[in-house]
Amino acid sequence: MKVSARNSLKGKVKQITPGSVNAEIVIEIAPGVEVTSIITKSSCENLGLEVGKEVYAIVKATDVLIGVD
Repeated sequence: MKVSARNSLKGKVKQITPGSVNAEIVIEIAPGVEVTSIITKSSCENLGLEVGKEVYAIVKATDVLIGVD
C-alpha cells in the first residue's frame, strides 16, 4: 500500500459501532492508545472490517494545533 499522507498509524480494529449510514471504528495502535474514525457503512463493508483485523489509520491534515492550560 502506498499513500501520500505522512501520518500512517498501524493498529488493530478494537470496536465497530455500525449506524444506519456511518460506522465508528476504534483502532488500537498501542496498548491503551486508540484512534477513532467515522467512515461510511459501505466503506466499512467494502474494506471487510472486523474486530481484530490489522488496519492503518491514515491522517491527512494541513495543520496540527497545539493547546495548553
